Amino acid sequence: MAIFISLALFVLLMGVITVYGYRRYSKPARVYEQLGAQSVPQPTEITLDRITPDGPSMWVNMMEQLGQKVPYSAEDASSIRLELMAAGHREEKAVAVFIGIRIVSFAVLLIMGFFLRDFITSNSILRIVIVIGFGVLGYFGPTLVLERMVDHRREELRFALPDGLDLMVVCVEAGLGLDQAIQYVGRELAITHKALSGELELVHLEMRAGKRRSDALRNLGARTGEPELRKLVATLIQTDRFGTSMADALRTHSEFMRVRRRQDAQERAGKVGVKLVFPIFFFILPSMMLVSAGPAMLHLFKQLFPMMGHYKGGV
Repeated sequence: MAIFISLALFVLLMGVITVYGYRRYSKPARVYEQLGAQSVPQPTEITLDRITPDGPSMWVNMMEQLGQKVPYSAEDASSIRLELMAAGHREEKAVAVFIGIRIVSFAVLLIMGFFLRDFITSNSILRIVIVIGFGVLGYFGPTLVLERMVDHRREELRFALPDGLDLMVVCVEAGLGLDQAIQYVGRELAITHKALSGELELVHLEMRAGKRRSDALRNLGARTGEPELRKLVATLIQTDRFGTSMADALRTHSEFMRVRRRQDAQERAGKVGVKLVFPIFFFILPSMMLVSAGPAMLHLFKQLFPMMGHYKGGV
């Protein structure tokens, strides 16, 4: 049992070191290499290779095969696919891979809870609860991680949208149509805002495949689920339908988004004081009381207890 726990802790430590090393050193090195290779990207043909991963690994194939053997309903597959698309995973096998990861996570944590129950408690009822809790955590853990990925990607899209709108305004005022502007902006933002670049390139591919512009833009809003993108889509569709100035509409929407972001920052800054009440009360205030009143209380106890002992002895 001790060997199993040591092995699990070693694997966990190696995983943490690997993730930290990738985010700290490997990923920035790739960005620096891209920035130093070519300052002005050459126009290239937009293909699906730019918005999809290169190729599946061995673990992905294993998760896919495992997920395909698990029965699931069409409604569950549809909801999972929408979440995966919002997180940026549009592959056909993404649903099967996610279900396979969920099954593996459930099995691993269930086994871990079964082996660790003896070290946590000796109560028979709590041991059963611990095993069930580990299993529930393993089953719903991938869903929570996926929701976190969706929120992170939507935040990236929301922060990248004003820059994309400014560049689109420049393109439209320079004489390009909306389709060419979307294509150009998607290509130019491939390094700085990769998520928005991929979504715009996918919109351009859908229009090239024969979809109407309004349908491709509506798919953009439904695919990402970001409210700011849905507002932009509604603005573009209405502007295109009524024939008003596209540049003025985009510039107005960009200014509105910047004002909205500044107001959100001011709102979050105003909530800081209220949110700091509980940490100050439970963590900082006891430490300050201990540092400030601790020596005086120790001196008082040191002088008071002998006096009380003498008083009791005299009585």
